Amino acid sequence: MTPTLVRHHRHHANAASAPTADAGARARDWAEIQERMLVPLYEAAYARLEVGPATRLLGLDCGSGLALLIAASRGARVTGVEADPDRVALARERLSGTEDTPDEPTRLYEGESAEVCDGAAPAYNLITAFEPLGCAAGDSEGLAAALTSAIPLAERGSAVVLVGWGPPERCATSSVLRVASRLTETLRATGGGGAGRGWRPALRDDLEDAASRAGLKPDGSGRVACPFGYADMDSAVRGLLSTGLFDAAVRATDPAQVEKELVEALHPHVRRDGTVWMSNVFRYLIARTP
Repeated sequence: MTPTLVRHHRHHANAASAPTADAGARARDWAEIQERMLVPLYEAAYARLEVGPATRLLGLDCGSGLALLIAASRGARVTGVEADPDRVALARERLSGTEDTPDEPTRLYEGESAEVCDGAAPAYNLITAFEPLGCAAGDSEGLAAALTSAIPLAERGSAVVLVGWGPPERCATSSVLRVASRLTETLRATGGGGAGRGWRPALRDDLEDAASRAGLKPDGSGRVACPFGYADMDSAVRGLLSTGLFDAAVRATDPAQVEKELVEALHPHVRRDGTVWMSNVFRYLIARTP
């Protein structure tokens, strides 16, 4: 099986102020270190919705394709949309060995929303948005817009899965993510521009608010433990930086300062064997298309 890769060149409003780290290396760190942290959540959602051969799945912000691969292993026909071209390339590699049919090949689109998808493809009956809400101010508005673009491509009554961070007190990683917020405020306090959207704690109704904005009807929810575990401190720092949540902090200070403060924040989570372990709880909401 060879996934269909459709490229759409996008204008990056913050390109001039983006961190200078090699984008390909960051995407690889995401694929090899960080993306697997949410596997328990993917599997819980797929099991609850009985994802299988009858499923035609559209994955928004599909990253480097791990969630799509898990769905495909259950027999689902999968399509992914991802804004990062390096992650799209990795998803293409990852999905190259999965099975498809001539009328429903695995499709991977590079773009900000489902507007880049081929409207002639069969209608989807499952939409997933596994990028967790509760990371940056305004992320629920962005998700609502992405969902709005995807809903016309789905059958009526199709399931939509939204994901968010659990309460900060149940997510050990929250204390580490606060580094991004604090360092970003350094630039705001001095009147600097281009700071970007800093991290903020998850709110109880984040998922319901995003669903409501997109015209979706809630139809159940659940919580899943997703611990973040890393082989060593270097892997933890690389994995967290690959999320993009610290980009604004890098612009506000510098990469060395961000890494230094990340290491300090991670120290309480280092075990005797040198591994880094943080317990977290994530919440998912199942909603239905009108």
